[in-house]
Amino acid sequence: MNIIQKAGALLLAPPVVDAGYTMHLGLAALARLRHLPRRWRSLLDQMHLCGVKSMHVVLFVNFFIGMILALQLGFELSRYGQQEAVGFAVAVAMMREMAPMMTAVVLAASVASAMAAELGTMRVQEEVTALEVMSIDIYSYLVVPRMLALTLIAPMLTLLGAVVGILGGGLIAYSQLGLDFSGYLRNSLDSLTDTSFLGLPRSVYAGLIKSMIFGFVISVIGCANGLRAEHGASGVGNSTRAAVRNSIIMIIVLNFFLGKIIYQ
Repeated sequence: MNIIQKAGALLLAPPVVDAGYTMHLGLAALARLRHLPRRWRSLLDQMHLCGVKSMHVVLFVNFFIGMILALQLGFELSRYGQQEAVGFAVAVAMMREMAPMMTAVVLAASVASAMAAELGTMRVQEEVTALEVMSIDIYSYLVVPRMLALTLIAPMLTLLGAVVGILGGGLIAYSQLGLDFSGYLRNSLDSLTDTSFLGLPRSVYAGLIKSMIFGFVISVIGCANGLRAEHGASGVGNSTRAAVRNSIIMIIVLNFFLGKIIYQ
């Protein structure tokens, strides 16, 4: 086998083909955003499914993440007599990293899996083929509302999650570290006052930009895996598992690079 054959075999490997299809799906959906006025009802339905039905899990997880951060940071800072700084640390950590990342992980587990399962079932039952036979653009009809809904909802959930996480940290700071709750909140707000973009503190807009990109990536991966499902019920299960796995991997990788770009 010569080098050209080896290169061709590499490009036709399943992971490469899947990645190429996912990128194609994302670009095709972005190109069809002009069809959005015809998809408002579907968009609102998807925003309800992605946002309202996931909100309680997102808030619960972020609340305990804030408590964990305050507890562990407070114990360490108290060794140096700096436990008052826990408000600064929790607020920055929640807004920059933990709220965007944990919200994205919850959405990957709940929303990406649901998208992959729903579209995968439609694919194996040939409903997607029927739409294509009727000359219905499946990217515009199925992907655009889901993609845009999760892209818009993720920053909102992240902001709520960060607020709840900071409050959870305040509960621990008050009950376990003996700090004044109002002082903790004042320190938290002071840490988020470095206005640098459109009147928003850098930590806030960084978290919102991250979560928006995470939402876009999660939705595209979920839809792509669903639309490539095959071989009946087992194929739907495989596509759902792949959607969650790939989404979480991309969240972790993108979190590093986005943080490096924003704060460099």
